[in-house]
Order: sequence, then structure tokens, then C-alpha cells
Amino acid sequence: MRFIRFGILLASLPHLAWADLPLTVENLITDKGKIKLDLSLSYANADRQGVSTAAPISVQVGPTSFVTLPTQIGEHVDNSDIAVAALGLRHGLTAKAEVYARLSGLSSRRRSSGLDGSATSSQSGFADAWAGVNYQFKKDDDGPAVLGFAEIALREKHRRSSASFKSAMLGATTYKAIDPVVFSLSGAYRFNQGRQDGAQSYQPGSLLLLNPGVAFAVNDRVTLSTGAQWTRRQADRFGGQSQGLARTATDLLIGVGYGFAKDSILNTTFKVNASGRSGAELRMSWLYTP
Repeated sequence: MRFIRFGILLASLPHLAWADLPLTVENLITDKGKIKLDLSLSYANADRQGVSTAAPISVQVGPTSFVTLPTQIGEHVDNSDIAVAALGLRHGLTAKAEVYARLSGLSSRRRSSGLDGSATSSQSGFADAWAGVNYQFKKDDDGPAVLGFAEIALREKHRRSSASFKSAMLGATTYKAIDPVVFSLSGAYRFNQGRQDGAQSYQPGSLLLLNPGVAFAVNDRVTLSTGAQWTRRQADRFGGQSQGLARTATDLLIGVGYGFAKDSILNTTFKVNASGRSGAELRMSWLYTP
């Protein structure tokens, strides 16, 4: 059995880059009538200087899953530690399709310094909830495998208010296994509608993601993976006004997957920025089939 971490094959996105799929090549879609439990913990550290606009901080909790933490305006130096826990549940509908739901919570601590002095702030609580479907269009036989996903935000927490059904993501992954190596390419697009955040109108910037990757099965329990992740995020809009600029970033992804048993797999992914912004992320995820 080849335990190949799809998604880091990427990034978070880090798995073959579709919405948090399992980590084995032979069993990407949950078997019909079966369920799988997906638990992850992500840590991110970001340091920014000369911040003059409300550019958000995004923490990747899965191959194509992000939790966004809005920032304030007018700070000169800003250092943040953010931890995000996500709990997901998958259910197999057919041999080719599965539905899933994901709930995330975060805890953050920010230290800032500017002309008005230094300050420390923290927050914790609910972050967001999503539901979606994964579908395998083609298996890896005479040509590369093709999988796709679609998901919608059931609830998203912002600074002052929450919104439902205002964000969605579409994506696809193609991969080719040449034992013991798997080559993959994933792409995803997240689009957001305007919503209210307190008294202001708010529209998060859309996100485009591309993630080429390669994974190597060391043995029947351990898989090593690496890849690059390129993202382009539009600026957020508050009250109809753009906050900052559209931003691009390139990240390096390094991961290792370990199979304790056929039905229990632990993956660790490290993401470090190569260009576009400062910061690094470490994510651990556990996939269990009862």
C-alpha cells in the first residue's frame, strides 16, 4: 500500500490539492456507505512591517482549505501566532463520489508596535464551516487520474458579524503514479460574494491556487513529498473601497506521511514562503476510518 500525501503533493493546500482528500493512492474516495474522520491542527507565524492596509492573514488547514484572519489598519510592525484546529467528516456516496463537512476554530495572539506604542491582543473561537463533494472523473490507468471538488461555506466568522453561503471553491487534481513516485498538479479557485461585517459592506478577495508536487513512497508506511504552491489573492473590499493590492505568493511544501495502520494515517506538512510575503506554517493531520 502506498501512503502518498495528496495535497502536499502540493501544499494545503498540501495534498494533491483537492479538498482534503485521503492520503492513499488506492483509496482516494471514501468507500460507499463508509465514513472517515479527518482531524488537523495548523500553526502559522506571520511578521509584517509597514502595514498600512487591512491585508488579511490566511492559514492553510488543508490542500485547498484556508482560514482567514482579518487584520487592522495603520500598524507599522505586526507579529502574529495563529493556531487553527479543523474537524472533518467524509461519507462515501458511490464508488466515485463522497460528501464531506469541515468545522474550524482558531486561537490567535497579535503583538503590534507603531507610533502610538505597543499592544498585544488575542482572540479565539469559531472560524468557519464548509460542506462539499469530491468526485473521481478518471482513474490512473492509460492516462493520468482526474479528480474534482466543489464546496460552499456554511458559515464564516468575520470581525463583527458572520455570513452564510457567501463563499465557494472549485478545483481539480490530476496525478500519475509511476511506482514508487506520484506526480500531481492541482488547481483551485475560491470566489466570495459581498456580505455585511457590522455596519460595513465587506467582500473578501478571491483566491487562485496552483500546486505541482511529487511524492515518493519510501516503504509501505512512509511517504515523503515536496512541491510548490502559487497563489494569487485579490484585495479585500470594505465599504466599497479596496484595501491594499492584489498579492501573489510562492511557497515551498515539504511533507511526510506515516501509516500506523491501514485505517489510520498521520501527515505532517511544513510550508515556508519563497516569495510574496513572510511567514511559515506547520500542519499535522490525522485521517481515521472507523
